[in-house]
Amino acid sequence: MTSVTQDFIVQELAWYIRSDGQLDLPKLLAAFQQFFREHSESWVERFDYKEAGPQLLLQAFLQRIVNGGGRVEREYGLGRKRTDLLVLWPVAEPGVEGKEHVQRGVIELKVLHKSLEATLAEGVVQTWEYADRCGAAEAHLVIFDRTPDKPWEEKIFRREEAIQGRPITVWGM
Repeated sequence: MTSVTQDFIVQELAWYIRSDGQLDLPKLLAAFQQFFREHSESWVERFDYKEAGPQLLLQAFLQRIVNGGGRVEREYGLGRKRTDLLVLWPVAEPGVEGKEHVQRGVIELKVLHKSLEATLAEGVVQTWEYADRCGAAEAHLVIFDRTPDKPWEEKIFRREEAIQGRPITVWGM
């Protein structure tokens, strides 16, 4: 399903690679946020599971870019209303031919069911735990608000949170 979807998402890998060779996850998620705002209604209807549609669409968007050299690993928290993604991106060590390290970034996906405050409080802790377990340097929490008739201006946001000194970027969609 997502391979068909990702074929129709026009994005270029080069747009999201920093000068140091790392994947620019904030830029990638900001681009998805705008893409989701503009296209989610038509895309989500194509999925058999409407509830999972936003999460599948983000996975297809990420896969389209990350397939250019890295990979996305998925962990589904069935019954916990979340999906964990681990983005792995190889980065060459400057000045050392043949040596590289792996950039690790986690993206926790949640669909808003309760209040934003409750979803945020739970999601930030889950994101921190997953980032800690994976040894990820970057952590992002994406909250999909599927409330009908709610204006996009209220759904779309970006803010910074932190737990035990680890920054977590929260994306509202």
